[in-house]
Amino acid sequence: MPAYVIPPPPTVSVPVVGRAERFPVHRIYCVGRNYEEHAKEMGFTGREPPFFFLKPADAIVVADAGQTASIPYPSLTQNLHHEIELVAAIGTGGRNIKAADALKHVFGYAVGLDMTRRDLQGEMKKQGRPWCIGKAYDQSAPIGPITPAAQAGDIANAAIWLQVNGADRQRSNVSKLIWNLAETIEHLSAAWELQPGDLIYTGTPEGVNAVVSGDTLHGAVDGLVPITVKIA
Repeated sequence: MPAYVIPPPPTVSVPVVGRAERFPVHRIYCVGRNYEEHAKEMGFTGREPPFFFLKPADAIVVADAGQTASIPYPSLTQNLHHEIELVAAIGTGGRNIKAADALKHVFGYAVGLDMTRRDLQGEMKKQGRPWCIGKAYDQSAPIGPITPAAQAGDIANAAIWLQVNGADRQRSNVSKLIWNLAETIEHLSAAWELQPGDLIYTGTPEGVNAVVSGDTLHGAVDGLVPITVKIA
């Protein structure tokens, strides 16, 4: 075993429904503007080619089944937004995966939140700079337990929704993805070689809005374990 000059960080992992073993996280890929109505509310229209951004693996915050995870209101922002998403967990990697074969590479699915410092993201857009400060900050990727694909039901037609303090904010259906998961994997694997342990946050429907300290977010995708997160 090699020696290290500092202790290596622990492996980031997510619990798996019905299993003692956990899912180790390699990378987090996110799909931008992948529901038409959300694209419109962000000022865009049409089926543009899919585009991607990344979050660090240690941005993960696990919201265990039946528990409320806590995340701090992040620094530097005055406009923190929620984005509820279906997350796909890759079990078998590959490059240039065809859409027809893509779902064979999926280990399972989870409910996730792509938390966004929207004001910082917007400022970076105006300046033509990367979005990392708005999207890839600490604790920006809450996620619930992963349900193995065989147990997830008809995920392609599942309802997806988010409530804040018990009131509806986002409500749609996975079938409304502009680029479905298989197509997304095809595009993504042309740009990067997917690895076991990768997570794909597939995009958020319309209704994104600000949250503040003290708010409780509760979201779900039918067939998966719901997620509950409180903003500290």
